[in-house]
Amino acid sequence: MLKKTIAAAVFAASLGAAGGNAQAADPENTLYMDLTYGRVVIELRPDLAPKTVARMKELTRQHFFDGIVFHRVISGFMAQTGDPTGTGYGGSGQRLPAEFSSAHHVRGTVSMARAQDPNSADSQFFICFVAVPQLDGQYTIWGQVVSGMEFVERIKRGDSDPNGMVTPPQDKILKMQVAADVKQ
Repeated sequence: MLKKTIAAAVFAASLGAAGGNAQAADPENTLYMDLTYGRVVIELRPDLAPKTVARMKELTRQHFFDGIVFHRVISGFMAQTGDPTGTGYGGSGQRLPAEFSSAHHVRGTVSMARAQDPNSADSQFFICFVAVPQLDGQYTIWGQVVSGMEFVERIKRGDSDPNGMVTPPQDKILKMQVAADVKQ
C-alpha cells in the first residue's frame, strides 16, 4: 500500500506541474479542489474511512463544496472549510460515524472536523499545515494532499485568537470535483 501511495503522490505531483491535465492515478479516489491560487489534488483514503470518503465524494458530486469559504485557519496548524454558512456551525445535515485509524496527521492530511461527540462529523474538514500528532486516533483521516499544498499555504489566516476564525472569510473552494468526473 505504501508503494502505491508513494507512486500516486509522485504521479499527482506531476499533475500539478502539468497544470492538472493528465489523468489521476486512481481517478475515482482523487479530488481536485480548485482555489484562487491553483489546483489542490487530494488522494482519498477509502482504506481508512470508507463511509467518510463515500459521503465526501457524494457531496462533491452534488457541488456542495463549490463556493464554500475557509472559515477557520490557524497558522502552524490547519485550514478548515466545508460549512455552507461560513460560521463553523453549519453542515450538510448528515452526521457521520467516526472512522478513527492508526494513520497520522502529517502535513497535507485531510481530516474531518467534529464537535465533542466523536460521531458528529458532517461536511466540515481541515487540511493540516504541519504534523499534528495530538489529533491522531481522534479525528477521521480521509485524504492526503499530494499536489498543490503551496496553494493551501496561501489561504488567509484567521484572527490570532485561538479559534482562528477568518473575518471576513475570503478564500474559498472555487470548485471541487472527483477526478473521474473531469472531462479531459
